[in-house]
Amino acid sequence: MRLDKLLSNLGFSSRSQCRDMIKKGRVQVNGNVCRDMAVHVPDGARVTLDGKEIDTRTERCLMLYKPGGILTAAEDQRQKTVMDILPQQYRSLGCMPVGRLDKDTTGLLLLTTDGDLAHRLISPKYHVDKVYLAALDGEMTEEDERAFAEGIELKDFTALPARLEKADERLYRVTVQEGKYHQVKRMFGARGRKVLALHRCSFGSLILDEQMQPGEYRELTEKETAALYAAAGKAK
Repeated sequence: MRLDKLLSNLGFSSRSQCRDMIKKGRVQVNGNVCRDMAVHVPDGARVTLDGKEIDTRTERCLMLYKPGGILTAAEDQRQKTVMDILPQQYRSLGCMPVGRLDKDTTGLLLLTTDGDLAHRLISPKYHVDKVYLAALDGEMTEEDERAFAEGIELKDFTALPARLEKADERLYRVTVQEGKYHQVKRMFGARGRKVLALHRCSFGSLILDEQMQPGEYRELTEKETAALYAAAGKAK
């Protein structure tokens, strides 16, 4: 990637301002002052600005604790989205949500710059579990559990087999491997129950960090990222 574009995408300033910093000799690549804004910066190159090393990774994976009341969308003219929570740096790098959580659903939301990884993680083909806790308006039965395990027939499609487990009074854990629009709520609705609150606890091997509060985010560790790539059958 061009040096000026890289610095701009990393959120240091506008493209024109980054060019000015480069012209003034404030940027070094692999220990050498670089005034060529169009120079290609190879992966793994050491880049510094005013003597401070820059994290030049363009591929990022984030965990965000989605609060209720905001949309899972790239942008919206009227309502706040999950992208509004992130610094410009991640938006400039092309970090996008992996699938969707409904506006009122809380919990673990993944974001990544790797579109192919995102596609694989939400595709039923790769059998990546998504686990939710659902607070209901009543109790489920053993017959309901069997129905979930067999696959709930909805108006426009039949949901794949899912696992339903009781967690507490009127609180149930459900594990699915797909994520169509309002799917979990519709599955419970097909069995005569209303979902009062829905929270995603985990996505594949990744569990929502218990130290995080709603609206907080962090980058995944190398181990967490490697496990996601492995679950998606993709080389890292």
